[in-house]
Order: sequence, then structure tokens, then C-alpha cells
Amino acid sequence: MTMKVFFELVEIRTKLASLFPFLVGLLFSAFYFDQVNAENMILFFAAMLVFDMATTAINNLMDFKKAKNDHYQENTNIVGSAKLSEKKVSYLIYSMIAFSSLVGIYLTYRTSLLLLAMGGLCFLIGIFYTFGPVPLSRMPLGEIFSGVTMGFGIFFITIYLNIANLDVLRLSFVDGQFMIYGKIKELIFIVWASVPMIFTIANIMLANNLCDLEQDISNHRYTLPYYIGKENGVKLFQLLMYSCYFFIVGGVVIGIYHWAMLIVLLTLPIIYKNLTIFKEKQEKATTFGISIKNLILFNGAQVVGLILSLIIK
Repeated sequence: MTMKVFFELVEIRTKLASLFPFLVGLLFSAFYFDQVNAENMILFFAAMLVFDMATTAINNLMDFKKAKNDHYQENTNIVGSAKLSEKKVSYLIYSMIAFSSLVGIYLTYRTSLLLLAMGGLCFLIGIFYTFGPVPLSRMPLGEIFSGVTMGFGIFFITIYLNIANLDVLRLSFVDGQFMIYGKIKELIFIVWASVPMIFTIANIMLANNLCDLEQDISNHRYTLPYYIGKENGVKLFQLLMYSCYFFIVGGVVIGIYHWAMLIVLLTLPIIYKNLTIFKEKQEKATTFGISIKNLILFNGAQVVGLILSLIIK
């Protein structure tokens, strides 16, 4: 297997969805908590990226198996078109999951068992998102699972690995009992700051399902747009994107962010134009990419805003 085929198998170009929650989480830790643990960040970034690639490989393998079973054209999938051995792809997936698991266990040793619980839950959702008799991606909750797992899960774990010693969230064992302690204000602020990433990542899944609605129905795949209708799905797509601005402006008002984060508002005219185009047509080949452009534009502006906040601070 060449590197080119490997990168196609894991769809390396799609990893921005996990990169931005990591970057924003890292910068948020530095700005709000004045703390960054470089070793934890390097290890977590490697484990996160490799696991993300593993879940994508699982998705492509499952799509290929379904296509073969349903007599669809095999050249629509990288596993079929590259004539990859299913066994070789499976071994590759197992290796990537094993690597991520070992790094996760080591990071748990460096921090707390809470990380094992949080990471384990993300692992399970990531694997069963496309694997199993009824994958999560084929259910009407796919947008929630993808948005929360990546937008909040990666963001929160990134912050936790930087500030584990600050006891913002702590697990204690006393006299055969366990207790979880948390600083409510800080936890609420972290959740608030994660919402724009939850929404922008969920919108990628929503846009994909809107563009594939007719095809999904013919393949007995009933996603959220099937239940709420295409028109309402488009309205939800717009609402989620516009809501991201509310959480940034609100975050500045209540003291989560520095005023420099308002630079995000400069993206509004472009995103408004993108949403108008998507409203007119929901098509995989021409307009699906708008959801990815919006994610890059909005979260890229967040990164710039946080860097400016650190410089000014």
C-alpha cells in the first residue's frame, strides 16, 4: 500500500474536523487558564489523529462491504477501486486503534482515570459511528454524535490534559467510594466555548445527509433530514451556523473571551453568502463543500482571535 493510497483510505484531507477542536482547545487553555502541557499535547495530537484516521478507514471498509453485498459498483469506494485486501485494511485499522489506545493509557497514567472514561466513550462512539449492524451514522442522531464527540470531546480532553493539576474536574477515591468534583463556572465556560465547534462539525454531517437524502432513502438509510424534511434540514443548517456567532459574542460579554475574539464577526458576510447558496441547492458535487468551507472559515477565525487575545494579554 502506497502512501497515496493510505491517505485516500483515511481521507487525510478531512481531518480538519478534528484539528480545529484541538487547536482551539490548546489556545483556550493558554489564554483562559494560562497553562499548556507540551508533552501531553504532542502525545494526544498523535493519538487523536491516528484514531480519526482509523474511524475513516472503518467507514470506507464498511461502505465497501455493503456495496459488495448489495451489488453496487465497487469503484465508488477507495477499498474497491484500489483493490485493497480487506484483511490488510483490517490489520491497519487494528494497528491504529491499538496505537491510540496505548497512548491514551499512558496519558491516563499521567493525569487521571477520568481521562480513561472520557477517552473510552469517544473511542466507542468513533468506532460504532460506522461499524456494526446499525451504525450511528445511519440514525437520525448522527449529527449529535459527530458534533458532540469531536466538537466537545476533543476540545474538552485537550483542555483537561493541559489543566489536570488545577482540579477543574477531579476524581477521588475515599473509603471505598468515588467522588467527582468540578468547578462549575470553569466547566460551564468550557462547554460554552465548545458549542461553535459542535455546531460547525454537526453541520458537515447534516449537509452530507441533505445532499444524499434521496440516495439514502433508497438504500434504507434514514438520517435526520428524512424525519424533519429537507426544508427544515436546511433551516437547521443555517440556524446552527448563525448560532455560532451568538456564542462568541456572548462569550465576550460574560468574560470567557477577550474582545479580540470579535474578529470572528468579519466572517459573517462570506458565511451568509455560503448559506444562501446552500439554501438554493443541496448537491454533493457542488454545494456540500460549503459546510467544510464554513468550518474552516469560522474556526480559523477563532484560532486567529485566540492568538490575538494571547498577544494582547
